[in-house]
Amino acid sequence: MNDEALLRYSRQIMLESIDIEGQERLLASRALVVGAGGLGSPVALYLAAAGVGHLTLADADEVELSNLQRQIAHGMKDLGRNKAASAREAALALNPGCDIRVVGEHLADEGLDDVVTGVDLVLDCTDRFSSRYAINAACRRAGIPLVSGAAIRFSGQLAVFDPRDVSSPCYACLYPPGEGGDDELRCAENGVVAPLVGLIGSFQALEAVKLLSGAGTPHRGLSTFDGLSGQWRHYQVPRDPACPVCAR
Repeated sequence: MNDEALLRYSRQIMLESIDIEGQERLLASRALVVGAGGLGSPVALYLAAAGVGHLTLADADEVELSNLQRQIAHGMKDLGRNKAASAREAALALNPGCDIRVVGEHLADEGLDDVVTGVDLVLDCTDRFSSRYAINAACRRAGIPLVSGAAIRFSGQLAVFDPRDVSSPCYACLYPPGEGGDDELRCAENGVVAPLVGLIGSFQALEAVKLLSGAGTPHRGLSTFDGLSGQWRHYQVPRDPACPVCAR
């Protein structure tokens, strides 16, 4: 790192659990953020600001007026733009030294596998079960940690799934396929309070920084947040020996 980088990241470098070595690991890291909306906005901004050197932002949607209530990477000037491209511009405004790639199409099948195998960590910021199952399966095939977040109405949740840990479950252990539906998790049908996505997205970014830098202990199990009461709850999630994804 040069003097400018040392100054930029000085508040992280002075943390004993990160130090220069951890910051250098961040700068060399590659992370994939799938979804550049409510959760993906704070994730992309904080990871770029924290010095994650290489980001891939994937989203096929365009910015709409109703997004601006919570998707803080976008503004009025971005209406009609691809969300991943808009979020890239916002992240580069914070840290122009970050290498940010845009995937402006829906990732699926081989295309998803190709992108996942080129990164160190994936953050699922989507709002559909189908996308979450596909991302989870791709991460399992590649042996890549997955940081999963969700937010709806006043309720949020976070889980980290790490295939490198033999005891770690996967998303399909938590939500077996066939037991959920897309509509119940989408903000468009159910609404969401604006700061909630910032809170959960920031939680995702924190776990990503920890995993990539080697700081602290990765999150285990499932954490849920009730925004109406301000209460967090934590649940242990065992690995399902009959899981169709990770038991094979």
